[in-house]
Amino acid sequence: METFEKASIRKSTWRKILNFIASSDYPTPYLLLDAAVIREKAGIIGKGLRNARTFYAVKAHPAREVVELIASLGLNFEIASEGELRLLREVGIGPERIISSNPVKSPSFLREAKEFGLQYFAFDSAEEIEKIATFCPDAGIYLRVSVPNEGSEWPLSRKFGVEPDEALSLILMAVDRGLSVVGTTFHVGSQCNNIYNWQTALDKVASIWEASDKKGVRMKILNIGGGYPIRYRRDVAEIEEIERLIDAKVIERFPPDVEIHVEPGRALVGDAGVFVTSVIGKAVRGKENWLYIDAGVFNGLMEVLGGIRYSYIVGSRAPEKRWKLAGPSCDSLDVIDQDIVLPEPMIGDHLLIASAGAYTISYASEFNGFAIPRTILI
Repeated sequence: METFEKASIRKSTWRKILNFIASSDYPTPYLLLDAAVIREKAGIIGKGLRNARTFYAVKAHPAREVVELIASLGLNFEIASEGELRLLREVGIGPERIISSNPVKSPSFLREAKEFGLQYFAFDSAEEIEKIATFCPDAGIYLRVSVPNEGSEWPLSRKFGVEPDEALSLILMAVDRGLSVVGTTFHVGSQCNNIYNWQTALDKVASIWEASDKKGVRMKILNIGGGYPIRYRRDVAEIEEIERLIDAKVIERFPPDVEIHVEPGRALVGDAGVFVTSVIGKAVRGKENWLYIDAGVFNGLMEVLGGIRYSYIVGSRAPEKRWKLAGPSCDSLDVIDQDIVLPEPMIGDHLLIASAGAYTISYASEFNGFAIPRTILI
């Protein structure tokens, strides 16, 4: 039987989960988030980098109570849309604590961001330069550079970013348009398990900074995006190890007064979360055992389609079997995992899903009439 230790659930979190389940009759599925884990991660991320600011990627988990907690810890925020901006405004976050690293923004978002006073935006095309010059001409902009994503479970290298040999011409184009180019950004891919991606990325970006400086454009902000991994089924590099590597490369290749921006999403909230679901069905189809739960791909577990593999816990003491795990909808795409070993549960038993705090609720829909699970801080 999968234990909470194997699933990387901390003892203190495990006790909170069991106490909540025992004392609450709240209907499943729901997501429990341990606030203490988020506080701990907030105290670690960025601390190994000199002159760094941390910007929480709101898309990872935009529940208001999560945003309020992170705001109370003094962190800043990264957003991409009017909806995320309005959420932060409602919570009382000032524009000086918000940046937008989405390289392709809608005109309506730029208008609203300008009105509120946002100052920093990413870009990666001539068209984006024109939009920003039209709607936010006084902004500071930073160029999204394409870097290797090998070893990342959720690569992000194709949709956005320019190759280094195109970077200088875009920077100069933006300057000619009257914009202030303040730096660069990149993303090594979400859930990056290859720590040397950061070294390679920083070498590429440093060359751009050097070429830009020779043309009289001195940049100051080095945005290293996100990508810090969390444990799902296997061990990953610790944040401290990754930041030691990054810090050494920054000292080697960048000006001493460079300001570093870090954009954690998964790393801040991912392993704080445990999905509490219930078994709603079982079936034998051919030689396969199927197990159905009340949360699935469409109402919380979308990342399984991109390769994320969770750990599962059931309280049964029955013999173990191999299962195909599926969600509640009528869509055949709603298969969560193909080959997991679990003791056979009864209908109505709880099935817990570890490390589910990031990109679960934010991806969820009400497809087929199944509700989006509630987030509960514990």
